[in-house]
Amino acid sequence: MENFVNTAENASFDKRDFLVKLFGWNILAFLAAFLINNFLTVVYGFPGALYFLNEPSFNSTIQVGIYVLLASIFSYFVFLKSQRSLRQDADSIHTFNVFIIRWFFLAILIIGIVDVGIAFLRVEKVLPLFASDTVVSNLNKPIFVGAYIHIPIFAVCFVLALFTKTLGFVWLALLIVLAELLIVITRFVFSYEQPFMADLVRYWYAALFLFASAYTLFDEGHVRVDIVYAGLTQKTMGLLNAINSIVLGVSTCLLIVIIAFNGKYSIINKPLMNFEVSQTGTVGMFIKYQMALFLGIFGITMVIQFVSYFFGSVADYRGYPGKKVVADSLH
Repeated sequence: MENFVNTAENASFDKRDFLVKLFGWNILAFLAAFLINNFLTVVYGFPGALYFLNEPSFNSTIQVGIYVLLASIFSYFVFLKSQRSLRQDADSIHTFNVFIIRWFFLAILIIGIVDVGIAFLRVEKVLPLFASDTVVSNLNKPIFVGAYIHIPIFAVCFVLALFTKTLGFVWLALLIVLAELLIVITRFVFSYEQPFMADLVRYWYAALFLFASAYTLFDEGHVRVDIVYAGLTQKTMGLLNAINSIVLGVSTCLLIVIIAFNGKYSIINKPLMNFEVSQTGTVGMFIKYQMALFLGIFGITMVIQFVSYFFGSVADYRGYPGKKVVADSLH
């Protein structure tokens, strides 16, 4: 506490930096608390934090307490690390976000290959040749494939993401092109086409665009109207980016997350809990429930990246050194 007081007294802009970081980190605290409470509501039947206002109960009190606890923890972290610069915090948040994207990217890549293989064996009636009737029956059940194949792959990919550095968006784009090419060849040369082939392309396409969106923001790759913006000073650009990242970016993406995860029967929670599949049934891939989750991952990673972008933009506005050069950030 004494350290922070002395810092604030010696340099007023440090105090403003502290408030900026406190605001940004508490946005992340709210996001984390919301996701934890969503899990408690969907899996364990907790009523939701809002029920505390009308019908207070032990469970709703716990859920309100989660918001308070995480806000306190994140605020204490900001106070404890008050000497860290805005750019350091921005880089740390971005690094964590890249890990999340890398984790899901690896999982989607592997699940796509594994699930399309199972779908092919299932459609062509090959499974009974080397598997028991029980295994064949289970591999025709989305809940079994999801629980005993997809979820373990997600767990393995979490570990892999800790030890790898590449995101591999280019490779995924190449695989999508190859998958589409294979569909064309098998359709027009061999007159063979199955629903799972198109499912794989849609699955990877959705992941590529929704997962890459946050990293594209980091690399300043999103479409921007530069007629006025390009002629502005760095300070003005930083101010506009900081305001828009909160007013337009964080608010919109948080709204997406809140609506998408709102209760057991929301557009994401319901498909996830039921391991929902498409109308093609057993002749397609068992991945529709994951594609619903993609929207949530998009919203979550964008909120995180917008907070990082907000910190960097405020640093630009104040003229701090270390401004990221877009061309140097590509890797």
